Amino acid sequence: MSDSRKPQEVLAGLPDWEDAQVTELDGGLTNRSWLVETGGRKAVLKIDDQPRVEPYNSRAAEAQIQARAAGHGLAPRVLHHDDRVLLTEYVEGVVWEPACLERDDNIELVASSLRRLHALPLTGRSFDSIIAARRYVASIRNSDKAVVTHCTQVIESMRQPHNLCCCHNDLVAANILTGPEMMFLDWEYACDNDPFFDLATIVEHHDLDEGIAFRLLDAYFDGDGRRWRPKLLEQQSLYLALYWLWLASRPDSTREDLEAVAERIGV
Repeated sequence: MSDSRKPQEVLAGLPDWEDAQVTELDGGLTNRSWLVETGGRKAVLKIDDQPRVEPYNSRAAEAQIQARAAGHGLAPRVLHHDDRVLLTEYVEGVVWEPACLERDDNIELVASSLRRLHALPLTGRSFDSIIAARRYVASIRNSDKAVVTHCTQVIESMRQPHNLCCCHNDLVAANILTGPEMMFLDWEYACDNDPFFDLATIVEHHDLDEGIAFRLLDAYFDGDGRRWRPKLLEQQSLYLALYWLWLASRPDSTREDLEAVAERIGV
């Protein structure tokens, strides 16, 4: 059964937020979000229609991971959650655009922040790319079966990672914010994964060139990045296959979007 709670109904049950002003935010792909303001404080409220299932975290698991990251300055603080609601601190800063990743100083900052993220304790849930792929495939309608088959085979052929660490798993530019410190937003996919998957997401989602990919590896590995390039390429292939299936599963994706990613995949 879906939950159509309004933000004012949720806030009415939260001390000190009952009379907050509410403004809907753009950009949410899997939930609706609002900026809430009261007494000089700001927060971001997210409300789901139904409890979340894999490949997403439950809101409780997301809140736990984000709260731990927030304790290390890597995420906004969690203020409240239940199985369909997440309220987090609103942090003033600059949300990145893809062009931000072309600057050397920003690459250094991302690499340093990723090392801190990957040093956090394990979350207890491992990312399963095969389950994620199957869920996406189940939602695909009228798409290129050859590309679906190719992407599925790429994902199923990948070795399960043995060097698990806490990963964000959705490090697109819009989920990176710089204020006094760099923070990562939207922890709905965060769990234990190969650390190269986060690096691959940054490189492949934004179609960064070889020079930037090498600079990112060198920054992450303190100048010893070149020998890790094959590992990054492997995870780039995995990310790109998952990304195409995700796009194909969404009714708002355009044929041009799908064709552009399929061309990068090589099918």
